[in-house]
Amino acid sequence: MTTTVQFQTQVKNLIDSLKGICSNYGLGNSGDEYIIITQTFLYKFLNDKFAYEVKQLNPELAKADNWQKAIEQLSEEEYEMLTLQLSADTAVLKPHHFISHLFGIQNTSDFALTFDDTLMDIAIQNNDIFSVVTTSGSKEPLFERISEKIDEGDRNAFAKAVINQLVDFSFEHIFNEKYDFYATIFEYLIKDYNNDSGGTYAEYYTPHAVAKIMASILVTEDNIQDVTCYDPSAGSGTLLMNLAHAIGEDKCTIYSQDVSKKSSKLLRLNLILNNLVHSLQNVVRGNTILAPYHKDDNGQLQKFDYIVSNPPFKLDFSEYRDDLDSKENNERFFAGIPNIPKKKKESMAIYTLFLQHIIHSLTKTGKAAIVVPTGFITAQGIDKKIRQKLIKNKMLAGVVSMPSNIFASTGTNVSIIFLDKNNTDEIVLIDASNLGTKVKEGKNQKTVLSEIEEERIIDVFNKKEVVDDFSVVVSIDEIKNKNYSLSAGQYFDIKIEYVDISNQEFEEKITSSKQKLNEMFLLSKDLEKNIEKNLSKLVYGE
Repeated sequence: MTTTVQFQTQVKNLIDSLKGICSNYGLGNSGDEYIIITQTFLYKFLNDKFAYEVKQLNPELAKADNWQKAIEQLSEEEYEMLTLQLSADTAVLKPHHFISHLFGIQNTSDFALTFDDTLMDIAIQNNDIFSVVTTSGSKEPLFERISEKIDEGDRNAFAKAVINQLVDFSFEHIFNEKYDFYATIFEYLIKDYNNDSGGTYAEYYTPHAVAKIMASILVTEDNIQDVTCYDPSAGSGTLLMNLAHAIGEDKCTIYSQDVSKKSSKLLRLNLILNNLVHSLQNVVRGNTILAPYHKDDNGQLQKFDYIVSNPPFKLDFSEYRDDLDSKENNERFFAGIPNIPKKKKESMAIYTLFLQHIIHSLTKTGKAAIVVPTGFITAQGIDKKIRQKLIKNKMLAGVVSMPSNIFASTGTNVSIIFLDKNNTDEIVLIDASNLGTKVKEGKNQKTVLSEIEEERIIDVFNKKEVVDDFSVVVSIDEIKNKNYSLSAGQYFDIKIEYVDISNQEFEEKITSSKQKLNEMFLLSKDLEKNIEKNLSKLVYGE
């Protein structure tokens, strides 16, 4: 019997094989490679999920030597009745959609065209559930014509190579697996395609440790039911998946928005893998800051129970900055909108707008966790106005300042801001900057937290413990007195250690110090003479 670890290895080998095919046809590390890899993987997953479900519904299919041939023998009415019983997160397929069918006709002259037509037909048949909507209202289908990414003369051979990789492997053993299995597979699947830093809008990949800490501090209750979870800069969905898993995938509904087409595709795949297909209708591609999509029945911005976000920190939004400065945005951007600088427009602090948008989007009892540059916790201007609002409204639960290089490709230090509209006067500030082990990742250095260190942060925060040089619990008045600083270090007790020494030891220390000072003074005089001597030798024109 294959173990979970062995099956993970097999799935990873399949992913590597698909990458090898892309490389063989000139697409290794290209912009199109991620589309081919993720879409063929998704096609395989949906094909096997359909097989798994129909066998559960019709045990005769499971007993058949060839279930595909057995299902083809069903009448049209029997087939329709069977597919109507499928769970909502299973794509409805027809026999000509099966991988086994394509495998059997792979030597036809226009196989690549048939392969693409099959994917597009599956997308059309399941468009209502599996498409991603844009802010303009259009729907982006589940699949696209992937063989067209290949040179025309190589398309049939490429499509055959893909089908031959998919046919001998089955996902049917994994559909009872839980979150941790899929998280590992998804992370491996996208590791080359989703940047963990940089200036590209909303394509940040949040390290698993950060996502786990955020979810574990936000979700401390057991009986949470029917709540909404939102990420306005969702990326590939790491934060949302961790949050949904902590709450229970069947107890929450996911909402997201992200301007990146690539990220929206990856997020859709993540939701499908993690049994959150019911939330696909809420995945939106579009600019959250300029055109937030999710509205309530009155046309007002929707409020959410839980919000998580790792927004882009800096981005040139000068093109639409003045459009944001409107009466209808006064309440949303209460602390202000960054001005357009004369130089370095790419350094505009867009994270302050995401942070204000999140504060505005919380329900009356809502909670949130947001990754921000550590500079936010002490900066003036808009940053300070935001901190003042959090303190005034008693919605700041705490701050965790993370180790440097927790994101492999950026030197920006980050902190996690935790909001809780049910919070009392006590605010937890943690300085975790000294935790972690530094490891080399490619050309970059990354700090990795151990599981024990992750649990330490989570436990200290949730229990509101005071630990020397690590954590403090402060009041609103204390923060006001420190000019609204949220830096834990500014609240640590300064300790001076006194050591008893004899009069003789004291005299010896003073004598030793005087001697060292005299030696330094003599060296200084010699250096002064040498400099004057060398300066006197300088002659104009030489």
